[in-house]
Amino acid sequence: MIIDTHCHVYDGEMENAEEIIKQARDNDIHLILNGTDFKSNNEVLKLAEKYDNVHAALGYFYTLADEITDDDLAILDRQLENESVIAVGEIGLDYYHTKDNRDKQIELFENMLILAEKHNLPVIVHSRKAMQDTFDVLERHQIVGSLHCYQGSSEMAKRFIDLGFYIGVGGPVTNENNKKTRKTVNDIDISHMLVETDSPYLPPQEKKGEMNTPLNIIYVIGKIAKELDMDEDEIIRITSENAKRLFKI
Repeated sequence: MIIDTHCHVYDGEMENAEEIIKQARDNDIHLILNGTDFKSNNEVLKLAEKYDNVHAALGYFYTLADEITDDDLAILDRQLENESVIAVGEIGLDYYHTKDNRDKQIELFENMLILAEKHNLPVIVHSRKAMQDTFDVLERHQIVGSLHCYQGSSEMAKRFIDLGFYIGVGGPVTNENNKKTRKTVNDIDISHMLVETDSPYLPPQEKKGEMNTPLNIIYVIGKIAKELDMDEDEIIRITSENAKRLFKI
């Protein structure tokens, strides 16, 4: 079993989502689908209830920071009671385009973590150009989870690991210019690593310009194996065990 710990394979993101889910199932790939808003959270729940290789992560993304209401939080609170839900995500901070609403982003992130604590669920965290704030917020909570498509330094990765987090590695690791991610892969122990695709985004170098799918996770695994001089089957075994441990799959 391979576990793609972060992807967006639902109708709101790709036209042939259910066909791709079936292809993944045929290749013994389990998917953790991440919702980001009310519509995608509902889609994720329906697919998780329909397919045995699909697991649901629900959350409100940073893009909603300026508009989320108490009623929206109450809806998510109820949804997290569904037995198909294994994590709160995708949530987090992103200052790439703007920091003007930094306080609102942090407030929403804090609310997501509070819900995760209430339901005893791990979190799947997005952090772009906001690594220190992300760490500072997570440090205030009794929570574990994963740093999706990790973009920080290997030194910061070790600090997240000390908090109880795993480091998500996806398509960017296959880019020969991405020395930073490969350094992180080499500097942390594989016992703290997860594999992901972020489908339909961030395709591996081998599929550049194409829509990404969970089937492309083999390229991520292959690159990690090459970097660490390990067998691909061993990478699969260890990262799958990591995912099962974290998400209780």
